[in-house]
Amino acid sequence: MTAHPHPHAHGSAPPSLYDRVAQRSAGCVITGYSTSFGWATRLLAQPVRTHVRSLYALVRLADEIVDDPGSGLDRRARAHALDELEAETSRAVTGIRSTNLVVQAFAVTARRHGIGAELTGPFFASMRADLDVRSHDRESLTQYVHGSAEVVGLMCLRVFVDGDEVAAARLAPAASALGAAFQMVNFLRDLAEDHDGLGRDYLPGVDADRFDDAERDRLLDEIDADLAHAATALPHLPRSSRAAVTAAHGLYTALSRRLRRTPAARIRSARVRVPAPEKALILARAAVLGPRR
Repeated sequence: MTAHPHPHAHGSAPPSLYDRVAQRSAGCVITGYSTSFGWATRLLAQPVRTHVRSLYALVRLADEIVDDPGSGLDRRARAHALDELEAETSRAVTGIRSTNLVVQAFAVTARRHGIGAELTGPFFASMRADLDVRSHDRESLTQYVHGSAEVVGLMCLRVFVDGDEVAAARLAPAASALGAAFQMVNFLRDLAEDHDGLGRDYLPGVDADRFDDAERDRLLDEIDADLAHAATALPHLPRSSRAAVTAAHGLYTALSRRLRRTPAARIRSARVRVPAPEKALILARAAVLGPRR
C-alpha cells in the first residue's frame, strides 16, 4: 500500500453490488456499537458518510479482537487474528476482493482516497501493543495515540477533502489533535475499566489507585489544548463533513467539562457520560452547519 491515490481513485466507476453490500454491513457495525457516533455520522453528506462508517467499522473490528472479553481467545489467538486482519486488509486495498465485508468496505474507501500503509501500519501496531503493553511511558503513549487515534483522524480527513492535497496538508495537524483529544478523553473516562478490567495503565505517571483532582486537571488541560487546536480547523472543513465533525468535537468538549467537574475518586470508579438530552442539543446545534443528504 502507498500514500498515493489508487489508479482507479477519484472519478472511478460506481461501487459494485458486492461493495455496496459490504458498505451497508460496515454501517451496521457502527450503529450497533456506538449510538453517539452513529448519530453524528448522520450529519455527514453522502458519500462521505458511507466512507467514514467503513473506516470506523474496521477500527471497531480490530478493537474487538484485542479487547472483547467474551471472545474466548487467549493472547496468542488474538495476536494471530489481528495479524490475519492486517494481512487481509493489505490484500484488499491492492484490489483483491475480501470475503470479510468490513475489510472490503474499508478497502473501497482506502483505494478511493489513497489510504495506505503509512496510516494502516501505525494503526495495527497500536492494536498489537494492547496485547503486550500493560503500562505506558510518555514515548510509548505518544506512539500508541498516533496509531490508535491520530491516524484515524487523518484517514477521515482524506475522505473529507476528497483529493485536495493542499487542504489535507493544512488541516492534518488539527485532525491529529482532534484524534488525540478523543483518545485521551476515553483513557480518562475509562480509567477504571482499563485498569481493573483489562489490566492496562495508559496514562504515564498516573497511579489509578491514587488518582486525584490535580492529575485530572493536568490531563484535561492537555486535552482542552488539543480540542482548542482542532476547533480552529472546523470552519475550513467542507460542508459535507463540517456539521458532523463539529458535533463530535462538541460531544467530547462536553465530556471534558463534565470530567473536570467530577471528583477524581468518582472518575476512578464510574464512567462519566453526557446525558442524552445534552447530546441531542449538541447534535441539533451542529446540524445547522451542513447538509445531511
